[in-house]
Amino acid sequence: MEWLKHLPGAFYTTDALGFIQYYNEAAVTLWGRRPEIGKDRWTGALRLCTPEGKPILPEQSPMAVTLAKGRAVIGGEVIFERPDGTKRLVLTHPKPILDEAGLVTGAVNILVDLTDVKGMHAWSMAEWQQTYEELKQSEERYHKMIAEVEDYAILLLDDRGIIQNWNVGAEKIKGYKEAEIVGKHFRVFYIPEDRKAMLPEKLIAEATLRGKAIHEGWRQRKDGTLFWGSIVITALHGEGGEVIGFSKVTRDLTARRVAEEKLKRYSQDLEFQNRELQQFAYAAAHDLKEPLRKLRFYHTSLSESLQGKLSQKEDQYFQRSTDAAIRMQRLIDDLLSYSRASAEGGPFARVDLLEIVADAQLPYQDLIEESGATISVVDLPVVWGIAFQLRQLFENLLGNALKYSSPARPPVICIEGTRTICSPEGRGPVDTWFRLTVADNGIGFDGEKAAKIFDIFQRLDNHGKLPGTGIGLAIVKRVVQNHRGFISATGKTGVGASFTIYLPVEDRSNGVAVEGVEDQSIGVDGEWEAS
Repeated sequence: MEWLKHLPGAFYTTDALGFIQYYNEAAVTLWGRRPEIGKDRWTGALRLCTPEGKPILPEQSPMAVTLAKGRAVIGGEVIFERPDGTKRLVLTHPKPILDEAGLVTGAVNILVDLTDVKGMHAWSMAEWQQTYEELKQSEERYHKMIAEVEDYAILLLDDRGIIQNWNVGAEKIKGYKEAEIVGKHFRVFYIPEDRKAMLPEKLIAEATLRGKAIHEGWRQRKDGTLFWGSIVITALHGEGGEVIGFSKVTRDLTARRVAEEKLKRYSQDLEFQNRELQQFAYAAAHDLKEPLRKLRFYHTSLSESLQGKLSQKEDQYFQRSTDAAIRMQRLIDDLLSYSRASAEGGPFARVDLLEIVADAQLPYQDLIEESGATISVVDLPVVWGIAFQLRQLFENLLGNALKYSSPARPPVICIEGTRTICSPEGRGPVDTWFRLTVADNGIGFDGEKAAKIFDIFQRLDNHGKLPGTGIGLAIVKRVVQNHRGFISATGKTGVGASFTIYLPVEDRSNGVAVEGVEDQSIGVDGEWEAS
């Protein structure tokens, strides 16, 4: 509508109450004054009379009749007396702007100054009619666009926050009919606490200062029910940059809010139950150790005192019970380790994985020497982590590789680290990660079992001939998850197994980077990586 400002003919628009919403410079010249948008009515400070000099009351003017009756008044001649005392004979052409229901939402008026006949030659009536039709079509399209939007409440407020118009979405979301709400302050939508805190006024002040105010909170419908509203209030400015009103767009996000609250409560309940379960498992496993220790003590005493007095079968029974007690002790220890790994474990710190792997080998020194195992360690970085948990991780992976070694050859275990840019397993974001691999040449496993081997009590040895409780790899996975990383396994029966771990390069709670190996460009399993 920028081009309408410079037309030689005067025109202006009003809302349904007659307050001026727009005018051009020709109207200012004709009136001899510049009215205030949203505050002055169509007559303003002007006095009106008929061409014969008979005074015209404001409610009798052509514009007042048009707004009241909802019909056009064509060819009404009036005399304007301007603030400086001069008078102009004006031909008015007011026409109403109606919505689809036939209700008046405003009006447009074209003014032709008849005081100077030359003005009529410069602007023919045909041109005036064409301009009016274009303006009318533009206004109709705009009002239809706003009125028919159902998912958003779209309002026009004056500079005081008084509601000027109402659309279908506003009625649907807030419950008011247009006739019930136009002319009221928009604070009516706010709950008592927010009204007491003057939140509506603060939002208007923020929009005035910054041009826009955004807020989410509980709002109140006509029937008193609440909905979670997301609102945007935008300041509207006049030609001089002054704020003349505000647009207000509201969306009902109650369903999303309720879902978020349910998810939050569910997460809190789950966290509480998980913490209780961890404490119970730790306490139960810990309490089981004492009676088991006594059982083994009494069993050993009986075995020694009855040595040579029992039959071969009775000796076998004693040996089997001893083995069962040892397996139970191992299971309890592993459950305690799993419970400990499931807890947060304290704050993260810089951890040198070279030192961690060296410590993790200590419990297996005798087994390493007996089997002739070779363990190679290459380019392990410093990572953000919990030291004792990472030690558990490598102890279990090394123990797993040694336990499942091939009887046909000495164990060879390779532990390597590299820094890479990728999306780990297609699940994590494309980012910089430390990739760690622990590979061995043991008996391997069926590749179809890769998705299950990290589950608790799952064992690679289905025949149960090898020692183990099926908890070690579950501990490994839990430690990786605690470090916000990812782990996967590949294997081939009779060839070996390989475990791949991705750990963040930085502490993502505070964005601090850690030292590591140089970036490398190595592609594995079809993943995209770059230095």
